[in-house]
Amino acid sequence: MVRAQDGDQIAYARLLKAIVPIIRGMVRRKIYHDDAFVEDVIQDVLLTVHRVRHTYDPARPFLPWLAAIASARAIDALRARGRRQGWEVLDEEAVFAHPDGSIAEAHDTMAAHQQLDGMLSRLPDRQRRMVELVHISELSLTEAATATSMTLSAVKSLLNRAFTTLRRNGNTDHE
Repeated sequence: MVRAQDGDQIAYARLLKAIVPIIRGMVRRKIYHDDAFVEDVIQDVLLTVHRVRHTYDPARPFLPWLAAIASARAIDALRARGRRQGWEVLDEEAVFAHPDGSIAEAHDTMAAHQQLDGMLSRLPDRQRRMVELVHISELSLTEAATATSMTLSAVKSLLNRAFTTLRRNGNTDHE
């Protein structure tokens, strides 16, 4: 570890390779019967060793320093797993029975667009175009007037007539 701290890459690679079985033994004392989880913790320990290698004091023994890191990472992993398991649903039937909200949301959006298209199709072309420009494309009244080569008062008048027609048609649909 001292040579690794001094920048010797070969010594560092040998150190990492040599400590994997030691870490595995340390982690297995805390985690039983889950090889994949043990391997995840080993990787976490190796990353931690890499990140904090500068904190190792060469005047002290290496294995207790490594054991402290391995123990802390294993305990952290067990705590995190416990928190996750407390929130996870293992009931596959419940998962499949739960409706997919995105499908219902997409259906509702499509239905709303179809309803809007149906309502706008009842309007004369100029009124429909003005509603689309101002309320769907979100142009200002002045921008809509410029885009259609109309006066501002003509735009307002078309919009007023369009909404009067929509209100009138909307009321007859519900009667």
